[in-house]
Amino acid sequence: MPSIPTPVYFQTMSAAPQPSALPPSSNPAPPSMSAPTATSSSHETPKPHRKPLLRLELRDLSSDGSRAFLRLLHASTALEDAVNAVLKHLYAALPTHCIPPTRSVTLVLRSMGGVAYTTGLDIDDDHKEIHFSSDYINGVPEYRQKEEMQGVIVHEMVHCWQHNAQGTAPGGLIEGIADWVRLKAGYAPPHWRRVASGDWDAGYEKTGYFLEWLEKKHGSDVVRRINECMRGCKYEEEEFWGKCCGKGVGELWEEYQKCLEDSMPREQESIKGKEKVRSDSDNGQEEASTTQGAESNNLEDVEPDSQDHRDARTKARRGGNMNAPVRPGMP
Repeated sequence: MPSIPTPVYFQTMSAAPQPSALPPSSNPAPPSMSAPTATSSSHETPKPHRKPLLRLELRDLSSDGSRAFLRLLHASTALEDAVNAVLKHLYAALPTHCIPPTRSVTLVLRSMGGVAYTTGLDIDDDHKEIHFSSDYINGVPEYRQKEEMQGVIVHEMVHCWQHNAQGTAPGGLIEGIADWVRLKAGYAPPHWRRVASGDWDAGYEKTGYFLEWLEKKHGSDVVRRINECMRGCKYEEEEFWGKCCGKGVGELWEEYQKCLEDSMPREQESIKGKEKVRSDSDNGQEEASTTQGAESNNLEDVEPDSQDHRDARTKARRGGNMNAPVRPGMP
């Protein structure tokens, strides 16, 4: 019989045995919509009850996706940075008891369809697993692989720590918060666009950008408040958004759509301006080429220092030998 590959585990962080923290649902009363008493500065990364155990499981070391992961990322650093990003953006200035008692996160790299998903263990939901497709990693252009892997890990790490209104919150809101954190952490991929068509809870970057807009209109802590409102409570749309933002989500979505529509002419003008600059640059290069041809007959009559200066000036005008990275597939 062929041998079955043995999973490879890396324990990246250790934690001394401690009593388990009480789960959010065990709070004696639903949390108040008013902000809890802060225990840390908003500039500091809040600390959970215990430092989570972080693990890496590789199902196939020979796959190209696994090799790219090991070549481009340090697993312990990538996972710990993702945890810190989530805690910073969702729990800054909140007391420790607001943070879910996640005890461990295992990143499982394996061949599968899709991109990634997060699940809790049946025996104990405080232990999470992030399953990440090595096939997907291999299909990402090499110049984007590192940033894309970091972005996916941050997105999935949010699911290990966010509240979900006891399973009653819209799935699009849950996914939108995860992409909002990814956006705030600086890992938004180049294909993301602000789109106002459809429903607000379509999820992912569409809802993520909507939440970003809410920050500007209703305070920088609005997403933290939204997440906190889902701790130990069930989701009732009208009451939920009224307490979080003072308006219904339908009204907020319409305001966001109007804001995007108003900004479109400015974006179109910006695009036209870039095209004009590009056109002027092309004309300038043709003129520079003609000028250089006319000057080339007199180069021997120029003093060495003067010749070097002229060559540098002409070279700069034409672009020189600049090694500008080319991003294949970019719009």
